Amino acid sequence: MTLRVIQWATGGLGRAAIGQIQLHPDLELVGCWVHSEAKVGRDAGELAGIGPIGVIATGSMAEIVAMDADCVLYAPLMPNPKEVAALLRSGKNVVTPLGWFWPTEQEKERMVAPALEGGVTLHGTGIDPGGATEQQPLFFTGLSSAITFVRGEEYSDIRTYNAPDVVRHLMGFGQSPEQAMNGPMLALLDNGFDQSVRMCLDTLGFADAEIRGSREVAVATSPIDSPIGEIKPGQVAAQRFAWEAFIGDAKVVRVAVNWMMGDEHLDPPWTFGEGGVRFEVEVKGDPDCHVTIHGWHPTTVAAGLERNPGIVATAAHCVNSIPYVCAAEPGLLTFVDLPVVTGRAHPDLAR
Repeated sequence: MTLRVIQWATGGLGRAAIGQIQLHPDLELVGCWVHSEAKVGRDAGELAGIGPIGVIATGSMAEIVAMDADCVLYAPLMPNPKEVAALLRSGKNVVTPLGWFWPTEQEKERMVAPALEGGVTLHGTGIDPGGATEQQPLFFTGLSSAITFVRGEEYSDIRTYNAPDVVRHLMGFGQSPEQAMNGPMLALLDNGFDQSVRMCLDTLGFADAEIRGSREVAVATSPIDSPIGEIKPGQVAAQRFAWEAFIGDAKVVRVAVNWMMGDEHLDPPWTFGEGGVRFEVEVKGDPDCHVTIHGWHPTTVAAGLERNPGIVATAAHCVNSIPYVCAAEPGLLTFVDLPVVTGRAHPDLAR
């Protein structure tokens, strides 16, 4: 049976998701919500750059709630729990990269009630968080025993992220170190990455641990050309965020992101190292495991601004989860509750 899907928002992730839904043999796009008035009334396929598909975008929450659909891929810039609850109550499963990966008991109670009322399921997934920072580390622990440490870490050239307002005003690039350190980004990231750490701790059975978040910045030493304009000497040009769990003096989990405007002209002189842009997964146990993942980063800045593989991969993780979520019992579903989520063969190669 083909599952009817609504795409909520058409930023980079939403546009990629529309194309992926069209190629998925078990899914059909039936609706599209957009934030911008300029997009209302346009064909969702045209917004996604794949040509018209006969699905017209709306800016009306009421229209989406009333629509007959099995699932909403909910991907605005920031999550609104009231919107998600309304979608769940309307009988639509929700898959989102914006949280609920490993919610607290209070968060779970708040969202399980509308899910049960609608007889549907909420699932949070993605890449970072939602994949490389907890799913992949946990997967590779299955090949080891007596685990003492796990790590999921991102190393990205932020010049490839085509969201200049977010990069400058939310993330704090191009600001003074004082402005950036006092900005909202660490607090905004805390909820998602704290869930990543807690998922690893709880799933692996570690004892109670203290989670510590940190943020470091590096400034430009010479002008750096970037999509948000020139970053001047003394302005923030690289940042590191880390969330680490300790049991006594033993560090047992590290989740981190390294976001840099290239790796030249920085103070401190951070670099990507020989591995370049990448994701890393590390497990300490019997035996140890160290995995480097390439392919989720663009090969050039220009290519990333056109279509960033990391955003496309995040969309794919959401899209590929939809059939599993729709088949699940009502409630809140985490990665560890699901069978292995896989993609599907290209239509040209399918049965």
